[in-house]
Amino acid sequence: MSSEKTGFKDYAPMLVMAGIILVVQITALLLATPMSANDMQAFEDPDSTANSIYYIGVILVFTFLLLMAIKRNMQWIIQLTILLAVGATMYYVFYALLSLVDVSIMTNNVVSGLVAAVLTVLLYKFPEWYVINTIGLIIGAGASAIFGISLSILPVIVLLSLLAIYDAISVYKTKHMIDLAEGVMDLRLPILFVIPKHLKYSFIEDSFKKEDGKEREAFFMGLGDAIMPTILVVSANVFLVQKYEAMNFIGFISYPALGAMIGTIIGFVALSILVMKGKPQAGLPFLNSGVILGYIVGVLVSGSPFY
Repeated sequence: MSSEKTGFKDYAPMLVMAGIILVVQITALLLATPMSANDMQAFEDPDSTANSIYYIGVILVFTFLLLMAIKRNMQWIIQLTILLAVGATMYYVFYALLSLVDVSIMTNNVVSGLVAAVLTVLLYKFPEWYVINTIGLIIGAGASAIFGISLSILPVIVLLSLLAIYDAISVYKTKHMIDLAEGVMDLRLPILFVIPKHLKYSFIEDSFKKEDGKEREAFFMGLGDAIMPTILVVSANVFLVQKYEAMNFIGFISYPALGAMIGTIIGFVALSILVMKGKPQAGLPFLNSGVILGYIVGVLVSGSPFY
């Protein structure tokens, strides 16, 4: 009996992380419609695979700049850049939500900007784990929705495949992603989700130094692990419907999108099994493979075209 309790306790944080991914995906699906109505697409031509290459290029350049800032002890640049990006993303989310009610454009701009600014200041002044997670959910869903309505199926699959390869190389080969994660932990920014092992845990007071014989007091999951597979979930729920009017739905979720969601969770379960062995793992090879395979199964079940 005690071993069973210990086993559940050990895997409970993983269940919470799986729940976070599902919340991000469902929220992103809900945001897709108002964001699309307000023309918040990031790319003019959603069918161009060149968008995926451009996206990868931006990630590579941004990662290089972050690593250089860390080496030069200029973390304030990282903090400023990410806080500005966080504030902008939250503005788009709140603008899309407020557009659903009868308010003027000026009122929407003011209210959305004010709420985004207040939350960004709160994040800067009091970056406790529940603040980090709440804002992480908002920007995770917002970013997923924006790119999900901006890229059709084929460019998304190309993007996720390239990101999975890049993530594997950066974690297992060059290991620069591990260095990057360790370098920005002290900045306490919403680039990850924090799952504490006990309610007394404080993210602000955590030194992030793993002492010999002492386990860390929290689990961490990168925000990208929730965002990237969700892009395909949103894209499958938006672009296939436009091309295939006889699409089957469960509620507001199409079969291909639902299959992608289930595939994401299956990939996360496989990832969790390896993570519990205590070694850092690249998340995107598991999550992106899972979401792509789940999407394919959903397409086959629905009888719709693949893209």
